[in-house]
Amino acid sequence: MSFSEVTGHYERHPYPHYPLLASVRSYDTYAMNLTALWARFNGELLPEREGKILLSGCGAFAPYPMALANPKAQITGVDLAQHNLKRARLHCLLHRRFNVELLQGDFLDPAVTPGPYHFIEAFGVLHHLDDPAAGMRALEQRLVPGGILRVMVYGRYARQEAESVRRAMRLLRVRDVAAIKRMLKKAASGSRLKNYVDAAWEAKNDSGLADLFLHPNVKTYRIDEFMELVGQSGLKPLLFTHLDALADPEQEIIRLRELDRRRETRANIICYLGRDCKGAADSSSDSSLMLNPALREAVSLFNLAAPVPIDRLGHDNPQLTWSVRRFLRRFVSPVKELSLTMAEKEQAERYLRELFLVRIRGG
Repeated sequence: MSFSEVTGHYERHPYPHYPLLASVRSYDTYAMNLTALWARFNGELLPEREGKILLSGCGAFAPYPMALANPKAQITGVDLAQHNLKRARLHCLLHRRFNVELLQGDFLDPAVTPGPYHFIEAFGVLHHLDDPAAGMRALEQRLVPGGILRVMVYGRYARQEAESVRRAMRLLRVRDVAAIKRMLKKAASGSRLKNYVDAAWEAKNDSGLADLFLHPNVKTYRIDEFMELVGQSGLKPLLFTHLDALADPEQEIIRLRELDRRRETRANIICYLGRDCKGAADSSSDSSLMLNPALREAVSLFNLAAPVPIDRLGHDNPQLTWSVRRFLRRFVSPVKELSLTMAEKEQAERYLRELFLVRIRGG
């Protein structure tokens, strides 16, 4: 599959296609905050201004929420399609996000993305490459020691209905969204096609329909195939964050393997991978707890609402009531864990799991 085919697809159908004035709440970006992620997986504090982030195959929207999550980091977004980059640039400008450099090109080309980076996002990208393993290795090489790669690839059985329709459309030589819409108009109520499209959030606009059914290059993965892909690099799974994922990566692999055996896997695979990460800090007399910087606005005294950050780690989040926000505000600056009561430590543990708080050595 040539780059020109994939580039042409996204020039015709920039993806994802959100309204230019669509906004993101800062606290919903908590799982993108590099300072929190670095602390979670390395047990150290990475100053916000030192962070370097790469969005590989950034698409038409992702640079804006990433910049919102990391307003002081150096962010680079790379995409093959100029149309994607144009919309991404407009989203950033309209929301006053100026710490993003957007480049057209192949993110695997070291001349385009020399690195190194502390965090790389490859969300919905590797499964569109001719050689995903080479892509994984190239991204690994651009990470600093301790660096984190966030990956999403299509799950075999989560994607099976879409792939069945996509293959049928290729056989029928359906090549544009207008033809898909004509098919949908003729589809009987309750048909597999009609039911799938009605349930798929991606199918709410032309760009999503094209991504579902017209993309020229798509691969899907069982968990063992994904782990084989990871195994061809030096990366290690740190945390799975798709729907209902278990906190322990090894246990989650076992769970997914059994679901795959029964063909009951319903989620795409989302995973944080690490390059020589130092591991989470242990609770000790020297450890400190700190608020995820992306939640500062949410816990502010001036925020009278009780927000519920959207699920980013595979499970529903608690409502940030007044008492919860009062508790979390204590950790805007690092607080020695030794100074907390036993009840406070127990309360903090939940927010550590949710990534609302992070633990660092010292501080």
